[in-house]
Amino acid sequence: MSFSLASAVRPLGDGTYTASLPAEWTIGPKPHGGFLLALAARAAVGTAAAALPAVEGLAPLAVSAQFLRAPEVGPVLLRTEIRKVGRTATVVSSVLEQRGRGCVESVVTVGRLPPQAPDYADLPDVPAAPPPDAVDLATLGAGGIYKLGRVCDVRLDRAGAGFLTGRTGDPLALTLWVRPAGERPDPYFALVAGDVSMPVTFNLGRFGWSPTVQLTALLRAEPAPGWLRVRVSCSAVHGQWFDEDAVVLDAAGRLVCQARQLALTPAG
Repeated sequence: MSFSLASAVRPLGDGTYTASLPAEWTIGPKPHGGFLLALAARAAVGTAAAALPAVEGLAPLAVSAQFLRAPEVGPVLLRTEIRKVGRTATVVSSVLEQRGRGCVESVVTVGRLPPQAPDYADLPDVPAAPPPDAVDLATLGAGGIYKLGRVCDVRLDRAGAGFLTGRTGDPLALTLWVRPAGERPDPYFALVAGDVSMPVTFNLGRFGWSPTVQLTALLRAEPAPGWLRVRVSCSAVHGQWFDEDAVVLDAAGRLVCQARQLALTPAG
């Protein structure tokens, strides 16, 4: 199932939407965090567009989410509420519910992405395409844990990914490339790209489920067709708590997304 179809939301009226969490867009048994952000953003933009019918080209500018509990594959409900209407920015809250329980609470800033080139940018140097020996993540992991690799093309640079060969001690920084299958990336897919990496704490030898507790993503431009390049890094690991920063560039080298999350890693 394509990303645009899988992440579609259907309005019920009064700011409420239904959606389905498909098994393909998961890590292990749980829906992917960036995919959940994309659902929240689609619902919020739909609500903002209904309140501003004369404004065209609305898109998510920022999404800040608290992950209360991991939903299961299957139907969900999204309840949105406008907190502020503005000509430049409209703020919409969104709660993703399943079986009457809140799973992800988000606040989405909606506006129009700037079309012009940036006046300043300090960005990582990442090649436009993955090297020939990059790892296809669809082949990584036992039992098809990384199901996302079946509906996206995701490649990991071997350089610096010491965990691939059992090495520990590499810096907590990884480089990946990702693109959706059969369609061009859009701002909603950029939210997936901002959370596409395996935890950088793999380089510490800490494997296993690393749930996201809080994730904030900023959307900066409409992605060009082609690969999205992702540079992921960590500033500190304190006990089981760690941070992860992702910078996402498009095929033209423009910044399209910045994401920062606070997550839990298995105990070392």
